Amino acid sequence: MDSETLLLSQIHPNFVQNGRPTSQAFRPTPKDECLLSVDDGSKILPRPSWERYTSTLDCQSAGVMAITFAECSVEGLPVVEDGNPFPEHCSIDFSNLTKSSIEKKAKVLVQCAIQRDWLFKVSQQA
Repeated sequence: MDSETLLLSQIHPNFVQNGRPTSQAFRPTPKDECLLSVDDGSKILPRPSWERYTSTLDCQSAGVMAITFAECSVEGLPVVEDGNPFPEHCSIDFSNLTKSSIEKKAKVLVQCAIQRDWLFKVSQQA
């Protein structure tokens, strides 16, 4: 994985306001055990990532946005290429951070994603 590798993130519809994701979309939930799931964009494209997430995993997603490996590195967030449950799966590790640090870093990441814009959005499906 190089510094410009896109890390594809599924954006839950509840985390979208006025067409833009909130920082919640880039913050692990308690069930995630401080690991934010993403897909390695060099191994899967945004639409197939979304299709697998919504069909195979039966989860909700308004679409796909991305941050880069470099943007995570700048924030001191390790990216783990764990390949589980799919070969292209990675986790962004927030485990060594306090709750307030997690929130601050999520705000930085969401701004990076917003600047890049949606890579796939459900409305494009029609």
